[in-house]
Amino acid sequence: MEIHLLAIGTRMPGWVDEGFNEYSRRLGRDCEIVLKALPSPRKSKTENSAKVKQQEGELLLAAIPPDAYAVALHEHGKMLDTVAISQKLGDWFEQYRRVALIVGGADGLSEECLAACKERWSLSRMTFPHSLVRVIVAEQIYRAYSLLHNHPYHRA
Repeated sequence: MEIHLLAIGTRMPGWVDEGFNEYSRRLGRDCEIVLKALPSPRKSKTENSAKVKQQEGELLLAAIPPDAYAVALHEHGKMLDTVAISQKLGDWFEQYRRVALIVGGADGLSEECLAACKERWSLSRMTFPHSLVRVIVAEQIYRAYSLLHNHPYHRA
């Protein structure tokens, strides 16, 4: 199975790439997490954030693989614990070849993006920098994967 993490923003600090790569590398051959970093449209002083959010949404929608099950990472989404994410991952293995996890820019996801997604998840009630979200998602996917495969990484 492929999990596509679609995220706005291409210039991340080195620790973000290192953290993401570390957790994605740990996954087994039957599960791959692929980061698709999309460039944020340039925002001029005269453009409002709604227009940029719309443009980002168009980029994200175009990047969703055609047969992927899409999940929006959204502040008003459902919060899942690690066991629930592991159960979701197990269901995905049975039902889908590709899953797309979608992370918007600083202003969030467009309504079109939200409408295209089958689910909405919230990572926390806290707000995280978009760079950190990439590492958190990769770690949680690895943690869920290790729980599914009885690996000792997750100790609860």
